[in-house]
Amino acid sequence: MQAKRAKRQEQEDAQEEVTEVAENVLRMQLPIVIPGLGHVNCFALIDDEGAAVVDPGLPTPGSFKALEQRLGQAGLRMKNIHTVIITHSHPDHFGGARRIVEASGAKLVAHGTFRLGYQKPEVSVDDLHAHECADHAPVESDELRKPFTPETPSFEGRTPWGGDRPRPPFKMRMRYRLMRTIGNAMRFPTITKPVLGGDVLRLAKREFIVVHTPGHTEDHICLHDPAEEVFLAGDHVLPTITPHISGLSSHPDPLKAFFDSLDEAAATPHVSTVLPAHGHPFKDLAARCEAIKLHHDERLEKVRSIAREIGPASVEAFTQRLFKKHSWGTMADSETYAHLEHLRILGEGDARMDKRGKLIYEL
Repeated sequence: MQAKRAKRQEQEDAQEEVTEVAENVLRMQLPIVIPGLGHVNCFALIDDEGAAVVDPGLPTPGSFKALEQRLGQAGLRMKNIHTVIITHSHPDHFGGARRIVEASGAKLVAHGTFRLGYQKPEVSVDDLHAHECADHAPVESDELRKPFTPETPSFEGRTPWGGDRPRPPFKMRMRYRLMRTIGNAMRFPTITKPVLGGDVLRLAKREFIVVHTPGHTEDHICLHDPAEEVFLAGDHVLPTITPHISGLSSHPDPLKAFFDSLDEAAATPHVSTVLPAHGHPFKDLAARCEAIKLHHDERLEKVRSIAREIGPASVEAFTQRLFKKHSWGTMADSETYAHLEHLRILGEGDARMDKRGKLIYEL
């Protein structure tokens, strides 16, 4: 009989225990129902006014009840939360924000590029190379600092490689549809304090530096506390699982953007404790960043090998060689696309659109 494989840290079920992982920083594990994950770490940063919370879990009654219970263990109530910080635009990180804001009037902090879902492709399916020659006017940083309410996403249309757009679970799609129907009554709360890389936030009675780390999502941020040498890593760097890399980004080379973000994180001085959004705290940030980069270097080599075997092929065809069948789908296609685009931009191949509107890569 085949032995059952042990769970990785990130797959462990949420525990009720609240632990202090750094001075005035509490780790609270919230339950989530997402394939491959068992919990999300919500961190409470305590000060004289109450607390800021980072990544308040899914928008489910069970998650919110668990958060209330964990806060109670720390002598806090929902009304004591003055700030909600979202590391990135995935529902297990932003989902609880609305109910907290409604209960406490907390200000909401996220990166200035925060977006719900997949809003639009970064490359025109009519012109693969449009993003390389277009004169894109950069968005002024002042614009990205203005409060805004993220729009509910659309799941219609096609991806840059000609596949279906990413679709969340049915219940979440229905919730988004209801939000659009009702209007402002159920809109995502306004991000009252958009931030950019290099900004400083006063949290847990000291200063935390915002580090913009695109890759897992374009709007991902980490928080660095040099005084206590703490790095809140979100999903950018996880202890045993390699984060998903989205090819759906305004960056022309999403994988390079992720590599650059990993290099920036690895070079961050004064880090002795890393607090990931899933899994346990760990020590060596630079080593883990290097291990994640190595994983993607190996994947790039595998893509090259697949190209030699099958010749010109669609993103989906590469995906079906690169991933096991149970992983096939838009997420896997998105990551495959990011790797193929990286190799194309390096000059190792080319791509064309076929009659079906599918990108065909030849390396």
